[in-house]
Parts: sequence; structure tokens; C-alpha cells
Amino acid sequence: MKPISSKGQWYYLYRAVNKAGQTIDFLLTKHRDTKAAKRFLSKAIRANGLPETITIGGSAANKAAAEAVCQERDVTIEIRQTKYLNNQVEQDHRGIKRITRSMLGFKSFRSAQSTLIGIELVYQLRKTSQVNPEAKDKTLFEQFCSLAS
Repeated sequence: MKPISSKGQWYYLYRAVNKAGQTIDFLLTKHRDTKAAKRFLSKAIRANGLPETITIGGSAANKAAAEAVCQERDVTIEIRQTKYLNNQVEQDHRGIKRITRSMLGFKSFRSAQSTLIGIELVYQLRKTSQVNPEAKDKTLFEQFCSLAS
């Protein structure tokens, strides 16, 4: 989770990354609590299915949300809450932080959300072109246009 500023208020960017380093899902919220973490986790599971393991940072809200989702769905998901196991997510955050750090903040929550969607999309395209040999022949713009059509 990364805090982002807009008009003096802080918003929180939740991101999920798989083992291969691909961004699974992301969500910008106004609150950093169990309800927001549960909303993000439910959204990610709805879109991508149940994971076998969830690795989270030290946030108690994230752990409580993961346990609540497991209990609601009556499934067992291994929840690992270790500082060093979360390094892959933190390393993936680095690319987003590099871009947003130079920004002076956003005028509104909606503009922050729209801009971050674009940043995440371009970041995903860059990562995909490194893995997918078919995408190497296309520019980022061509990949973006093929997704948009």
C-alpha cells in the first residue's frame, strides 16, 4: 500500500502482485482500514480467483481483512505476514513510486484515480513486453491501442 496526496489529504493505493511479478489488481481508497482492505481483497479474488497464499506486510487491517474473506467464503488460504516475504510487492511498487514521487499531488481523488489507472496500465504493458516475445515487436502505443480496441 502506498500513500498518495491530493489537496492535502492522503489516499492509499492497494496493489496485488503475483509470483511472476505481474500486477493482479489495484485500488485507490480514501481510508486505510479493514473495510478498505477487505474491499480490495474481495475485488482481486472476484477478478482472478482464489489464491493459495497471500503475503502481506505488517498491517493488522490487511491480516484481519484476509481472515474475514477466508471465513466468509469458507476457504483456507495461507496468510503470510512477514516483512521480508513482501519484498516482491515493494519492488513492484518502486516503478509506481518513481513516477508519482515527482508529481506534486493531485487536484482531486478522481484525477488521482484516473492518472494511476493510466500509470498502472503502461507499467503492466512494459512488464508484459519483457515477458511476451510477441509484444517485443510492438511499441507501447501499439500495445495500448490493441487493448483499447
